[in-house]
Amino acid sequence: MTEYQTIDAADTPLRDGTIKLHGPAAFEGMRRAGRLAAEILDDIAPMVQPGVTTAAIDDKVRELTLAGGAVPATLGYRGYQHSSCVSINHVVCHGIPSEKTLKDGDIVNIDVTPLLDGWHGDSSRMYLVGDVSLKARRLVDVTYECLMIGIDKAKPGARLGDIGAAIQSYAEQNRYGVVREFCGHGVGRLFHDAPEVVHAARAGTGPELKPGMFFTIEPMINLGKPPVKLLADGWTAVTRDKSLSAQFEHSIGITEDGCEIFTTSPKGLHKPPYS
Repeated sequence: MTEYQTIDAADTPLRDGTIKLHGPAAFEGMRRAGRLAAEILDDIAPMVQPGVTTAAIDDKVRELTLAGGAVPATLGYRGYQHSSCVSINHVVCHGIPSEKTLKDGDIVNIDVTPLLDGWHGDSSRMYLVGDVSLKARRLVDVTYECLMIGIDKAKPGARLGDIGAAIQSYAEQNRYGVVREFCGHGVGRLFHDAPEVVHAARAGTGPELKPGMFFTIEPMINLGKPPVKLLADGWTAVTRDKSLSAQFEHSIGITEDGCEIFTTSPKGLHKPPYS
């Protein structure tokens, strides 16, 4: 049975399987953290160009995070040594920054999580590198649409499965595969918490959405089939069939009459192209 727990913004929550319900002060904390995440993703857009290394992008993310008064939540998380994840082409998620350079035609996801005053602003966005093929652009567009279709289902009284069902239906209408191995998650003072937000589900199932819930929606959509595999580094997930993959992520809070997106772009850079 799903358990809910109302907590004060000053409380230190436990990762105990309960779904946390937050009040106005927590919403304000998430707005600040989410805005910083979105500003970072806005500000790195001009440097996502052919010839730039993913390590240089990671360095910039760290610089912008610290300048914003936050720390990168990923730095040191379970031994991870970077301030972002940078996932190129067939990398589904958790791509590790390195001296690898971006190439003309690449599509890349950049995932950031500034920890600001105890709150996690978790968001990712796709970027197009140079001259990108029409099929890759279409995948990116549909993945963004999947995110927003899922967010549209996030309202009090709905079920968590309604979000995944809407995303799965739209992706499969376009003959894309929906990744099952990774999902969205509760967020707030904890980086990853209950509930798990799966992106392929049955409508009417799962926990009821209640005001005060915070979680991410982050569909990973493959040009080919859904299955992924984990590389030997223990982090990088790639498509098994080596098809392209795309992802967008927002952190949201359930309100009395719908939901609030904490990580929307201040500059209106919601999906590429960004110029």
